[in-house]
Amino acid sequence: MNKILVTGGCGYIGSHTIVDLLENGYEVISVDNNSRSNPRILEGVEKITGKKIKNYKVDLCNFDDTFAIFTENPDIRGIVHFAAYKAVGESVEQPLMYFENNLLSLINLLKCVQEFDIPYFVFSSSCTVYGNPNEIPVTETTPPKPAESPYGYSKQMGEQIINEFSKAARAQCILLRYFNPVGAHPSALIGELPIGRPANLVPAITQTAIGKLPQMQVHGDDYPTRDGSCIRDYVHVSDIAHAHTLALTYMFSQKNQKKCEVFNLGTGQGVTVLEAIRAFEKVSGIKLNYVIGPRRPGDVVAIYANNDLAQKQLGWIPRFSLDDMMATAWRWEQKLKVDEKFYNTKYSELN
Repeated sequence: MNKILVTGGCGYIGSHTIVDLLENGYEVISVDNNSRSNPRILEGVEKITGKKIKNYKVDLCNFDDTFAIFTENPDIRGIVHFAAYKAVGESVEQPLMYFENNLLSLINLLKCVQEFDIPYFVFSSSCTVYGNPNEIPVTETTPPKPAESPYGYSKQMGEQIINEFSKAARAQCILLRYFNPVGAHPSALIGELPIGRPANLVPAITQTAIGKLPQMQVHGDDYPTRDGSCIRDYVHVSDIAHAHTLALTYMFSQKNQKKCEVFNLGTGQGVTVLEAIRAFEKVSGIKLNYVIGPRRPGDVVAIYANNDLAQKQLGWIPRFSLDDMMATAWRWEQKLKVDEKFYNTKYSELN
């Protein structure tokens, strides 16, 4: 079996990708310092797959500790790199922290890719690299506009670093620009575990619905969109996870066209924030308590994907509908309510 290192393996997308990789015959190890994740999520991975995952509790910004992982695992054949800070609002408030963490960890990993001759590298990028595009849907060749947040800039710079690295290195690289991952594994054994008040829409919805939060806020209803709220491309996390497996298989099969390739991962359907709320209300039967607040710094107005290239080259076709996304997210939130001590979700306290 080919051994894959998943960075941020205890995180939301990382844990779902580990499941998908295991189900498709890969061997997986994880590195996650758990500064923004819960290590017990890997117990959910084990329940789903029957396989226990080794996690190295290492900060990738520490080069020596990172290097030691590769020394201990000289048979690593590929890396899927998720580990990064990702809250847009926080990045506006603490830009240096985001640049230091997201870029230094990437550079340290690429040094190890070069030193240990790792052939395949998949990077977790984001639609934030497009900024506020002139036209939507965006394709992989849509010219990037200035990012709206330091988080977005860290992804733009990360892509540039990998592009230049790939020109001089033997490794093949894929940049996956995903849009808005939501939902949870259909088993409700793993899902999103935000620390503190959630910055993303769907966990804010589900935490409000279950009573963990007294009320949620929609950040602006005066955008030039069909109902005044921002438009996003919501895609199920299990669909996103499967794309990483397909990207690795694509490179292992020597199908790649260039040393560094880019793929959009979105459904191609733009959904407003208010439409997403209504979809949740429909599948849950719960009327959500929300208010309209001011715009949030760093938010783009509207963005959704053209995913033709990922479909054609990787064979990636999203399977889950918006209703599926909301239903699985809701089942996961209900599971957390039952297992709050296990995950330390503190339902007895409002964030």
